[in-house]
Amino acid sequence: MKSSGDPLIDALYTIRKGKVDLVDVPELGFLVIDGGGDPSGEAFHDAIQALYSVSYGAHFALKKAAGEAPRVMALEALWWVEGADAQATMERIAAGEAGMNESDRDQWRWRAMIMQLAPIDAAMIEQAILDAKAKKDIASLSALRYEHWAEGLCAQIMHIGPYATEPASIVALHKAIAELGSTPRGRHHEIYLGDPRTSAPEKLRTILRQPMQRS
Repeated sequence: MKSSGDPLIDALYTIRKGKVDLVDVPELGFLVIDGGGDPSGEAFHDAIQALYSVSYGAHFALKKAAGEAPRVMALEALWWVEGADAQATMERIAAGEAGMNESDRDQWRWRAMIMQLAPIDAAMIEQAILDAKAKKDIASLSALRYEHWAEGLCAQIMHIGPYATEPASIVALHKAIAELGSTPRGRHHEIYLGDPRTSAPEKLRTILRQPMQRS
């Protein structure tokens, strides 16, 4: 991933291969959209289109006005399930006691998002959404919003390979959290450094991040 120009932010996206790192994620600005269902479905695809359309729109508008603009950051997503039975299945997957095939993807909930680097702010994003609506017919544009979010203390690991093989890395991540005498909190977080449209599945790079709390 190219440098953001901010060493503190770059450190959040720099992971040693095969290692679990701890990061303290400060409050940052994000363009976000909430949805649910299988990530291979139309809803998630439409959400990604909307996110990139507005993020690049804000980038080019700022570059035109000021002569320069920060780079567009990677796609990220939070993943979770609702309901005791579904949650229990996800906990078993994190413990290595179940496979992803036991989880019903139609029950998955997600928040897709792209970090917005300063000086891009809420006003610029609002204008970029209006501009995108005038040019493109993407249903999800109306569901986008800009918000600040501080994730706090997290453990993260780099997963290299197809998304289907993530469970092994998820198990390693949760094992490391337990060995630190800590417990997971919040939602499973993925940061997509590889593009499945152009990268071979075995070369995809995904940061798996899990918020945690000291026990």
